[in-house]
Amino acid sequence: MKNFLVSFCSLFLILAIFTPISIGQLTPSESRILFQFQKLLEHPGALQGWTNWTNFCYLPPTPSLKVVCTNNRLTELTVIGNKSSPSHSPKPVSESFVISQQTLSKSFSIDSFFTLLTKLSNLKVLSLVSLGLWGPLPAKINRFWSLEELNISSNFIYGQIPASLSSMKNLRSIVLADNLFNGSVPDLKSLAALEEINLGNNHLGPGFPSLGNSLVSIILRNNSMRSEIPPTLRNFDLLQKLDISSNKFVGPIPAFVFSLPSIQYLILAQNQLSGALSNNATCNGKLQVVDISQNLLIGKLPSCIGTKSLNRTVLDSWNCLSGGKSKYQHPYSFCHKEALAVKPPAKTQEQESKIKLGLLLGVIGGVVCGAAVIGLLILVIIKRAGQNREDKFDRSMVEKIYVRSSPKPNIDARRVPQMMRLPTLGLPPYRVFTLEEIDDATDNFDAANLMGEGSQGQVYKGWLRDGLLVQVKSVKLKQKQLPQNLNQSMEALSKLRHRHLVSLLGHCTVTYQDHPTTASTVFIVLENISNGSLVDHLTDWRKKEWLKWPQRMAVTIGIARGVQFLHTGVAPGIFGNNLKIENILLDESVSAKISNYNLPLPFQIGSESPLNGQDISSSKPHLNRYYFSLLVPLLFYCSIQIYLIRAVNTQCRS
Repeated sequence: MKNFLVSFCSLFLILAIFTPISIGQLTPSESRILFQFQKLLEHPGALQGWTNWTNFCYLPPTPSLKVVCTNNRLTELTVIGNKSSPSHSPKPVSESFVISQQTLSKSFSIDSFFTLLTKLSNLKVLSLVSLGLWGPLPAKINRFWSLEELNISSNFIYGQIPASLSSMKNLRSIVLADNLFNGSVPDLKSLAALEEINLGNNHLGPGFPSLGNSLVSIILRNNSMRSEIPPTLRNFDLLQKLDISSNKFVGPIPAFVFSLPSIQYLILAQNQLSGALSNNATCNGKLQVVDISQNLLIGKLPSCIGTKSLNRTVLDSWNCLSGGKSKYQHPYSFCHKEALAVKPPAKTQEQESKIKLGLLLGVIGGVVCGAAVIGLLILVIIKRAGQNREDKFDRSMVEKIYVRSSPKPNIDARRVPQMMRLPTLGLPPYRVFTLEEIDDATDNFDAANLMGEGSQGQVYKGWLRDGLLVQVKSVKLKQKQLPQNLNQSMEALSKLRHRHLVSLLGHCTVTYQDHPTTASTVFIVLENISNGSLVDHLTDWRKKEWLKWPQRMAVTIGIARGVQFLHTGVAPGIFGNNLKIENILLDESVSAKISNYNLPLPFQIGSESPLNGQDISSSKPHLNRYYFSLLVPLLFYCSIQIYLIRAVNTQCRS
């Protein structure tokens, strides 16, 4: 028995001495890297409890931490934190990045962080999720020579995806979802081993990325892509999942996407895809889910995703389809109008050409604006000198001067050219709504639909019964109005329709309960412009590249045309408009629309001047006010040009 114990102990010692380190311990250098890694991440909960005696290679895997070693080298590192992500918190911009509780502290350096991690030369899998990482992804990411899987989703990493990513030839999976990346995706065709790419929930675009055809899964949802679906996708024989939903893809849906050899999930919802689907389209037998909802599609569904697609999930609502699976469809006119407005983004020019063009246009615009301002000032001075020679103005003369001073329209308002009429604008006819329809559209004025509140009343978003998204403005009348008189007065509003104005769709009058013949409130229904304001596109680094020089000049021209229509396109002209850069909205085709202009509301008639809302007889220099009302839009227009030039030059220098 004694000899047996001696032999057993000897064997145990031999095994302990000759057991390879890879089974028992990580190399000291990589252990030190992990401790530094823990410190740079500011000791997240997933890494709590690490000490000098921690055997990293034997840490039990948990939902938030996984460490894998091979031959005493770290080959897999997965850490999942509990920080929020951009999709669940306000999105900061790079110029003024806000450090919050959901990001790492101000002392965090993403460059130092990845410099440290690239020393793990054998790493094959790196997954860092919801850790509050922030800053631009450094180009040195390509130092992970052996990396096969990269997942840094649900962080606050902003800026462009570095082009150096295309040199990581071993990558099989790239997951950068739910960050703040913007700009174009680098050319990744050279990544022959790449099988999965997930770039969802960023601000990437405008073009479809250039990818290799070995991919099995492509997820690009919720970005800013505005191109057509590329024909090169027909060569993606291994593709099983394509999700490009919640972008602004345009053009028709190619018939081949339904018959790709391996396709199972086809998610194309919430884009601006238009036209009719091919009647001859065939579907792959493996296709399980097709979502083409909320686009601008017309016609009928192909039979393979129509009535005969019993074994497939097909979502086709909120298009303009006939005989589709869903009864919730827009009228044909809706898709026709929106499709006309949608244009693929223009190809960009070289930066140097942009700067030269910008400076040239800026100089021309500055000279023109300066000359116009000086001319108007001289005109005001001359008119004022003429006024000083007059003894007095009686009230009747003032009213005559005011009426005659309002510029007459170049054409009669009843003979508005075809370009200003309803069909070309794609808007439904102006109509009088019932209170029931307004309640239904706003869900009984639910607080969740409240968009804002101003001096004139509240503004709600709403959905008409045909699915059209609108804004409903509530206006309390300052004076009692008879409904019939009010409706006659509101006819002037029905003419306020122009491509570069937020147009009116209709109104609803509400009377007092105890005086049913007296109106108390007017609800004004306006078209909804959901693409943001001009100032958003000039200050938000994720939207700046949407406005290339051609688009910027088109915006300024559109503003001028909108102001011209307000001054001369209706009778009498509308002046004293609230022209601010925040009130210039951009529609889906990046066309300018003026909002919050001076509506000739009925309660102003007879008591207030459309120039400034004051009593006509309350002040003397009416001509000065009139010329000032012309000067203000001109100054605003010039300031817009300066703002655009400054924004572009800043962007080019950065």
